[in-house]
Amino acid sequence: MIYLKYIRSGPLISTDTASPEPAATRAYRALEHMIVTLELAPASFVTEGALIERLGLGRTPVREAIQRLAWEGLLDIRPRAGIAIAPLHPGDWLRVLDARRGVEVVLARSAARFVTREAADMFHDAALAMQKAVISGNVLAFIQADKALDEALAHAADNPFAARLAAPLQTHSRRFWFRYKADTGLAESAEHHVALIRSILDGDEEAAAKDAKRLMALLRGHAETAATR
Repeated sequence: MIYLKYIRSGPLISTDTASPEPAATRAYRALEHMIVTLELAPASFVTEGALIERLGLGRTPVREAIQRLAWEGLLDIRPRAGIAIAPLHPGDWLRVLDARRGVEVVLARSAARFVTREAADMFHDAALAMQKAVISGNVLAFIQADKALDEALAHAADNPFAARLAAPLQTHSRRFWFRYKADTGLAESAEHHVALIRSILDGDEEAAAKDAKRLMALLRGHAETAATR
């Protein structure tokens, strides 16, 4: 068991029906997941109507989600031609990570300084889900757990500016990882993530910054390998 005392039981996603996520947020999460997991193939085209039918949500929330994903560079809205899914060029993974590294260190330091009980619970839930995904070899579950961990980091850091900058970079990076490393990278990635979680929950800013840099270095190594294929 790789997560030691930082694991507790509990659901990864809240089941509180009294405060459901807005439809636009649900549409965004669903579309983002389909893009990251290549269910919507890179460089392919889709129509707004097809996405509305696929998601089973209304036009307005789906359109809002599309606009948000377009701003993040995951979709390209082309009038009269449809919606293009962003292509995947291996060399771009390096560019994403170069942009991401600094903000991840900022978030890690801040999370270690300001982590609350609520944020700690989010880290525990994400880590538990990641552990289960590693044991079962479930890549899709690992991707969801990684997303939850990034959200815990954003919540703990109490820095919305850095979190908003990091979020699309994290999504792009997750997509590249799924394409080029998901078949062999679960356990190694989990070990680096849990080291970061430990440092944050210990309130150790310096260790958290170092662990964030190590995680980015691991991902950069994967990106360099992908770029030479």
